[in-house]
Amino acid sequence: MKIRKEEALEYHSRGRKGKIEVVPTKPCLTQHDLSLAYTPGVAVPCLEIHDNDDLVYEYTAKGNLVAVISNGTAVLGLGDIGPHAGKPVMEGKGVLFKRFADVDVFDIELKTHDPEEVIKACQLLEPTFGGINLEDIKAPECFYIEETLKKTMNIPVFHDDQHGTAIISGAALINACEIVGKKLSEIKLLVNGAGASAIACSKLYMLLGVKKENIFMCDSKGLVTTKRTDLNEYKILFAQDSNKTTLLEAFEGMDVFVGLSKGNCVTKEMLKKMNPNPVVFAMANPDPEITYEDAVEARTDIIMATGRSDYPNQVNNVLGFPFIFRGALDVRATAINDTMKLAASHALAALAKLDVPDSVKRAYGGEEISFGKNYIIPKPFDPRVLMNVAPAVAKAAIETGVARIIIEDWDKYRNELEARLGISKAVMQPIRAKAKANPKRIVFPEGEELKILRACQRIIDLRVANPVLIGREEVIKKLSAEHHLELTGIEIVDISKSSKLDTYADEYYSIRQRKGITKAEACATIKKPNYFGAMMVHLGDVDGMISGLTSHYPDTIRPALEIVRMDKRYHRVAGMYIMTTKKGTFFFADTTVNINPNANDLAEIAIMTAEAVSRFNVTPKLALLSFSNFGSTMNEHSNKVREAVSIIKSKAPDLIVDGEMQADTAVVPEIIDEVYPFSTLKGGANVLIFPDLNSGNIAYKLMNRIGNAETIGPVLLGMNKPVHVLQRGAEVNDIVNMTALAVVEATEKK
Repeated sequence: MKIRKEEALEYHSRGRKGKIEVVPTKPCLTQHDLSLAYTPGVAVPCLEIHDNDDLVYEYTAKGNLVAVISNGTAVLGLGDIGPHAGKPVMEGKGVLFKRFADVDVFDIELKTHDPEEVIKACQLLEPTFGGINLEDIKAPECFYIEETLKKTMNIPVFHDDQHGTAIISGAALINACEIVGKKLSEIKLLVNGAGASAIACSKLYMLLGVKKENIFMCDSKGLVTTKRTDLNEYKILFAQDSNKTTLLEAFEGMDVFVGLSKGNCVTKEMLKKMNPNPVVFAMANPDPEITYEDAVEARTDIIMATGRSDYPNQVNNVLGFPFIFRGALDVRATAINDTMKLAASHALAALAKLDVPDSVKRAYGGEEISFGKNYIIPKPFDPRVLMNVAPAVAKAAIETGVARIIIEDWDKYRNELEARLGISKAVMQPIRAKAKANPKRIVFPEGEELKILRACQRIIDLRVANPVLIGREEVIKKLSAEHHLELTGIEIVDISKSSKLDTYADEYYSIRQRKGITKAEACATIKKPNYFGAMMVHLGDVDGMISGLTSHYPDTIRPALEIVRMDKRYHRVAGMYIMTTKKGTFFFADTTVNINPNANDLAEIAIMTAEAVSRFNVTPKLALLSFSNFGSTMNEHSNKVREAVSIIKSKAPDLIVDGEMQADTAVVPEIIDEVYPFSTLKGGANVLIFPDLNSGNIAYKLMNRIGNAETIGPVLLGMNKPVHVLQRGAEVNDIVNMTALAVVEATEKK
């Protein structure tokens, strides 16, 4: 995917600068809180730790805190760009740790090229951290640094550039060889590249069973052989007694090729020299050593993996380091040893052989995914990776004696892992994947707004929709050029020049002529962008509409209701907000439309909300909220909610729904279990239906502003075709999300 300079800079600079922040985990609102957090209360845990050093894990964040440490000497493909320039990468690493495994990170950039200074800095930081992730430190210094730290420190030290790729590609190698029927102990393996990743991969492959004498390594000067006199102590380990010198010659008779070098250095001719059923891991990024297309054209019997997400078998380090550290931290391991690395590889390999859940398939566009040539390692966004790799690493740490905590109940541990992150944090990912699999035409009446243009650029890059912009072509093109947007070829509709104007006016008049609209008024009204866009949806010229960035909610929804109209199954529309919190994702309705719905209205709102929630690969569990619990207060307002539950159960008996109930009853499972065990709502609700617009609107805004919940919406429910109304001033990502939702809805409705 093409990333534009302006987009990347805006992402890193908008709002709070950078990508990370420190958030307190305890309240500090009162004088008493302050006294506990700092003096005098803080002295109590200090003295406890002084008496028993291990209690630092009980009373501080050390046990979930990893340092990402770099001196910026080998940053991605950028080389030695220094610690300041490398800092965005280290922050990004922290984001991945948190996103995938709930590991907290401080990034530490060191201004030194001296490996001894890096070692000393890490050693001095040991009391602060539960583990150290070395990152982007050039070879061969990185080998010496890691080896020294592993010998001298009592916390896990892991150089991801070495071991991350090794662990993931090792899993792929296990499965690829199984598929082609070759034993690891018998294969001949060629590695192109002799840096940190190449050395580490080769060593791990040996641990997996590949024989050292069958590993051939090339660097920029050709094959690493015993005849060369320019080899360092790490390369010489893999020097072969061979008369071959070039990469082309080295390919002869190989079973496996592992590329850890640079793009486009391997040819079809080279692959043709390999043995039958070759395994090729071309992992240079962003351009692999040979393109996927050329590789499969050269060898139809190939198993091919790359580092790219747009081809099968992506070798992505994010499948490794978050979960390896999660398992190591959870048993307070003193090291990450070879057995733990092997456990991670085998866990990933085993996961790829399991039946892939429909939710994962849907998250990747609905494609069929099953163990075979095009699926030898799990997908990076497969939520099961956390529950498989972290326990495997933790078990290996316990078995090898480097764990200071022994886990007895592994089922409980896996449940804790799932609860720690909440699979729902990636709630929009499957929606975008579904949209990408079947993009639709979505119209944007506010086509002259810069934020809409930026969103459309992103939509085009993601390929989730085919945008249609309403506006003056010269204005849109001028804005695009000024802001370096590549919208060439995008469809632009200038209402004043449209050949459809008369047709649309006639259709609008036919719809509204008995609603007080004259022909002249119809001709004038249809020239308004929201009316024109709604008519495009109504007549099937586009599949959906996104608007509301610069207009009031009623001004956007009114044209949609007049022209596109409601789904015939329902008697009203409603608005839903998606609220992503630390405790999971919740769906709130109605939050935007119905002021005081009756029982039948509430039932309809609940049913249409459940239908929408199902699009997110989420099983809806509905709670209809009130100020009372199951008849504890008899009142017309609570009676309305209770009646709505009865209507829902009669109309949609398969839905998981209960009420009336108070909000805490709905979201705290222990209340249901202990106080209301008769309830059909077990485990807590994820869909909250509010009794009126007052409560729904207030709740979502408080959750957003005070509770720091991330919001997506409003999602307009109950329309005949997809029309979604943006919040005024919505961000680019919000617009993209709403567009993806519209595409998926359009696909389902068709």
